[in-house]
Parts: sequence; structure tokens; C-alpha cells
Amino acid sequence: MTSRRPWAHRIAVSTVSAAALVALAVPAEAATTTTSASPTATTAAAEDVDYATWQTDCQAVMGQALPYLKTRIAAARPGEKQAIVFDIDNTTLETDFGFSYPSPANKPVLDVATYAQEHGVSLFFVTARPDIIASVTNYNLKYVGYQVSGLYVRNFIDLFKDVAAYKTAQRVDIENKGYTIIANIGNSATDLSGGHAEKTFKLPDYDGQLS
Repeated sequence: MTSRRPWAHRIAVSTVSAAALVALAVPAEAATTTTSASPTATTAAAEDVDYATWQTDCQAVMGQALPYLKTRIAAARPGEKQAIVFDIDNTTLETDFGFSYPSPANKPVLDVATYAQEHGVSLFFVTARPDIIASVTNYNLKYVGYQVSGLYVRNFIDLFKDVAAYKTAQRVDIENKGYTIIANIGNSATDLSGGHAEKTFKLPDYDGQLS
């Protein structure tokens, strides 16, 4: 079984890894939200879940997302700027299953993102990570294959705000830039609540055991 760090909160991964990431840095309201249910396997106790199980569960959710996105992208209105909003930790990047920098992409999510970006959809990343590691996070995302149209990280004041409210406000900002958020993908309720996305897809977090 691949070792998994037992981080329960998103801020933990940012705090623990900030120094290492900096050292390794390379210069460089919409329609009603409909949440796709996570697969049955995600109800397993977190301590019983290994990397292979997590990947299988992620693939099941992305297997629902891709057909929807293919249809929605093909139905773009004239002049419509389509966007997808992603969480980062254990959504677009593997975080809790071992640690390395750059962190590997979560392949099922990268596959969906690749299809979207190849068809003109802009990718935005909204994370609870602090802005001290914004540059290394941006580099990591691009390094593993994501085309980053925008990265939203928390400044000092944001650290004291409700995470769900903070993330909702970032999606509002994306909409205010003229984008239609056709999907919002994350592994926590705080990633997906608050609306401002046509459809949401929730990856497994095993009762909060993944950051």
C-alpha cells in the first residue's frame, strides 16, 4: 500500500510543504448546481483506502464528468468563454499519497482537463493554499500538463475567512471576467458549495481524511 499522509485539512498541506516548495521553486449566478455522487467505494473507512482505490474512485467520477463536458463544450453559445474551476490538493495534484515536488498530476483529472483545454476551455484553479507558495504551485500545475488561465490562492486576510465563502467569491470573480463556469471539480464540500457553476463533480475525500 502506498503511504498516505493523514492530513485532514487543506491548510495543513500548505503549511507543512511551504518551506520545501519554496526551496525547490523553479523561476519561472449560473445555472443550478448539480453534484455528481461519488462512487459507492468511497464510503470505505479512510484507513482502508490505498492509492489504487483512490485512483479507481477518481476515475469513476471523471467517467461521469467527461461525457457531460464533451456535450457541453460542443454546445457552446456563440462568443461564450467556457471555463472549468478546479481544486488542487488531491484533485488536480496528488498530495496525500506520499510527497514529492513537483507533485504528480491526478491522472483521471488531468485527462479530463486535457480534453477541455484542447477544445478551448479555460482552466482556473481555486485553492486554500496560501499565496506564499503561489509561484511553485503555478509551476507545478504547468509542469504536469495543466494550462493555467488563472490561479487563486489565499492572502493573509483570506486565511481567516470561511473557505467555502472564499472559494465562492473566486468563482464570482471568474464570472465577472466574462466566463461561463461549465463545471467545478473538487474533493471537498467547501470546493463545491455556493453555486456559480453549471455542474459540480465531487472526488472522494473519505470523510475528510484527504486534504
